[in-house]
Amino acid sequence: MDIKIIHFYPDLMSLYGSYANVSVLKRALEALGNSVTLETVLPGREADLGGADFLYMGTGTEHAQKAALADFVRYGDAVKSAAEDGVSMLFAGTAMELLGRTITDADGKVYDGISLGEFTSVQGKKRFVEDVYGHTDLYPEAVVGFINKCSDISGVETPLLAAMELGYGNDGPKRPEGFRYRNVLASQLTGPILVKNPRLLDKVAEAIHARRGEALTRAVPHDAWTEQGYAITAEQLRLRVRG
Repeated sequence: MDIKIIHFYPDLMSLYGSYANVSVLKRALEALGNSVTLETVLPGREADLGGADFLYMGTGTEHAQKAALADFVRYGDAVKSAAEDGVSMLFAGTAMELLGRTITDADGKVYDGISLGEFTSVQGKKRFVEDVYGHTDLYPEAVVGFINKCSDISGVETPLLAAMELGYGNDGPKRPEGFRYRNVLASQLTGPILVKNPRLLDKVAEAIHARRGEALTRAVPHDAWTEQGYAITAEQLRLRVRG
């Protein structure tokens, strides 16, 4: 199967190794026997989202986020249409906020998002920098990661992490985190999230195949170090949760 991945603004939005979310997904899809084409979207240049199987944007500084948003809004209708059509997407870190209704920066200036979700983001001077241990409705294993953000996000009706045992969620400590709609996943967890959470990578690969009417005939392959890294991180964070 030929699979098309669209990566938005890899230069602007690439903090914390977030580009590796695309790298690990591409490698997994190819290991499953697919041919994968990776196309990048750059500010001010035309791009065709038609036929895309996966859309991705990584995290950036709050300044870079606004620069990305200024260009991304022209793709708003196309992204929302793709979401309704079941296209898989991941928006990591500050990119998540672009999917909402508005972003208010630390000086009070308001920016319009694309309104895929009706949530709003308000950025402040205080940063929340901490580990995360939570759970998603997508599978039983814990989700682990790291948060470094300065925003409170309110109005999310369908979070990616429905339960948070450790870390700052969308709008407070141990509050639900992220956003999920159809096959769209968004989270402030960095690390990057698909590398640190092999089961989440599995779910993305499964969703891409299912939309194309192709069932996975075997498990998504993972490097031993990925599985071991997840197991160690999850165990250590679980011990912290238990106190």
